[in-house]
Amino acid sequence: MNEGDRPLARAEAEEYASWFKALADATRIQIVSLLARRREPMSVGEIVAASGVGQSTVSHHLKILAEVRFVLVTRHGTSSRYRINENCVSCFPTAADVVMGNPVPATPVCE
Repeated sequence: MNEGDRPLARAEAEEYASWFKALADATRIQIVSLLARRREPMSVGEIVAASGVGQSTVSHHLKILAEVRFVLVTRHGTSSRYRINENCVSCFPTAADVVMGNPVPATPVCE
């Protein structure tokens, strides 16, 4: 059996599925885009003001994005600041190529 005839390893497939699932929501894509474009940490309040989405909704989406490490959280006392995880987000296009069987230089790792 050629390597091209085999599916991805289960652990790798599960990791990529979690990434795709995290980005399967328009609000989460907006938050990722906002943080990536700002390139500096933002509070939930700043994200709410920029996105026009309610605080509880933004907090929920940030939790999901943090779980897959697309967003990193820094705690300052009782408040938190969120920033894009450049390593993870830069891996995402390569992950899509891996899933589709396109040649890629290395398997992406989100840290």
